[in-house]
Amino acid sequence: MTTTNILLSGVVGSTAYGLARAGSDVDRLGLFAAPTEELHGLHGPKESHVSTAPDRTLHEAAKWCRLALGGNPTVMELVWLPDELYEVRTPLGDELIGIRLSFLSAPRIRAAYLGYATQQFRKLQNRSAGPITTEVRRRTAKHARHLRRLCTQGYELYATGRLTIRVDDPEGYHRFGEQVAADPEAALPLLRRFEEAFEETRSVLPERPDETAADAWLRRVRAQFWANAPRTTGAESP
Repeated sequence: MTTTNILLSGVVGSTAYGLARAGSDVDRLGLFAAPTEELHGLHGPKESHVSTAPDRTLHEAAKWCRLALGGNPTVMELVWLPDELYEVRTPLGDELIGIRLSFLSAPRIRAAYLGYATQQFRKLQNRSAGPITTEVRRRTAKHARHLRRLCTQGYELYATGRLTIRVDDPEGYHRFGEQVAADPEAALPLLRRFEEAFEETRSVLPERPDETAADAWLRRVRAQFWANAPRTTGAESP
């Protein structure tokens, strides 16, 4: 996959969390700027490019902003990575990191992170209804780790306005995954505990994100990647 105008890209997923083991995939996430003149045609440019081998997802700058303003946990990682995990970092990418707090709002972060965690729990329950194969146990353990991470990271972001990508106890996450793989209902107390924590905690985040800052950044992106199209003139009147 060849994509031009990449503004920010880095290693995310299990490698970034510190949960990777032998054989784990290396996931990459980034954002790019479509040439500005392409946005004015009848058919706009593709907003996302996804590839495997290597596993990489790139979102167009406007789409990334929309997802981040909605509190999307996956895209949010990109602007909170440790420095050593960035593989492409441009001045506009640095500007985006600098305004990352502008994308946050208490209701959307709570809804997004708890919502994703709840989806993970439902997947665990659904898998327990069928045959428990080695592959099912592996995927169940993986979803359990995601559930715990989403709860922990989401609550930290909601309560403090900070997001720590690397988990503090990787082996504890793997043990939790194995426990839940043996009994999916073992994940329910953790989910309920974080639901109560969100309910009882007053967030430092505002009620609404600062869309003005995001819009200003996106306009700077559009200005930088504007290329004047060849001018055409109509025939002169006789």
